[in-house]
Amino acid sequence: VKNAIVERRTKVLFFESISNPTLTVADIPELSKLAHDKGTMVVVDNTFSPMVLSPARLGADVVVHSISKFISGGADVIAGAVCGPASLLNSMMDLHQGALMLLGPTMNAKVAFELSERIPHLGLRMKEHCRRALEYATRMKKLGIRVVYPGLEDHPQHHLLKSMANKGYGFSGLLCVDMESEEKANRLMHHLQNSSQFGLIAVSLGYYETLMSCSGSSTSSELNSEEKALAGISPGLVRMSVGYTGTLEQKWSQFERAISRMEVDST
Repeated sequence: VKNAIVERRTKVLFFESISNPTLTVADIPELSKLAHDKGTMVVVDNTFSPMVLSPARLGADVVVHSISKFISGGADVIAGAVCGPASLLNSMMDLHQGALMLLGPTMNAKVAFELSERIPHLGLRMKEHCRRALEYATRMKKLGIRVVYPGLEDHPQHHLLKSMANKGYGFSGLLCVDMESEEKANRLMHHLQNSSQFGLIAVSLGYYETLMSCSGSSTSSELNSEEKALAGISPGLVRMSVGYTGTLEQKWSQFERAISRMEVDST
C-alpha cells in the first residue's frame, strides 16, 4: 500500500474495515498513517461493522455505510451514509458543483424517519448479531467445519480487531464457512433454508433473519477464477449474516439438522 500511494497524486485511499466476503480486517490506524504521511485522504467502508468499529476514531477522514444493511436491519430500504468533516460535506452540497446537488441522492423523507426510529436500538441489535455469530462459529469449528470469523482466536487478524474494536459489541455479525466446492455450498444452503429453516438464501446482510450466499457465484461472480483465488474466495465459500430471531439453541438445532441431512444425502 505504501508503494502504491503516490505523494500529491493519490487523492484517496479507500478500503473496507472488514472485507467482503473474506472477512479480512484492515489495520485502520496503520493504513491511515501511511496515507496521511503522503497527503492522501482515507475513506473507510464500515458497512460490515457498525458499532463494532469506529474508523473515524482510528484515523479515517471519511466513513461510509450502506444503511440498507445492519443499520436499517429490515432489508426494506435503499440508503447510504457519508460521514465526514463539515468542509467535505458542504462542498458535496455546493449548489453549482457539488456531487450531491448534481446527482440528486436525496433520501425519501419517510425512509429517513423510519431510519431515525431504528438507529437507537442498533447497538442492541449488533450485540446480538455478534454474540450469535461467535457462538455459531465456535460450535461449527468443533464440528470440523472450516470457519472464517474474526472473533475466533485462530483468525489472522483476531488480535488486531480486538485492539481496535469498541468494547462490548463483539467482532462482527458475519461469518464464512468454506465447503470447498460450489456444489457442496449450494447443498448446505439448500438444507439450511428448505430442510430446517435456519436461514434464507439471499445476497444481502444485516437482516434479523440469517442470510446466506455463495460469494463466488453471487456477489463476487464478476471476478474470474484467477482473481477469486488471489482474493482468497474459494468456490465453496458461504457468507452468513447471522440473524437473531428465535433462541440461539433453537437456531443451532436447525443448523445441526441441516448438516445431518447433508450427511444422509452423501451416503
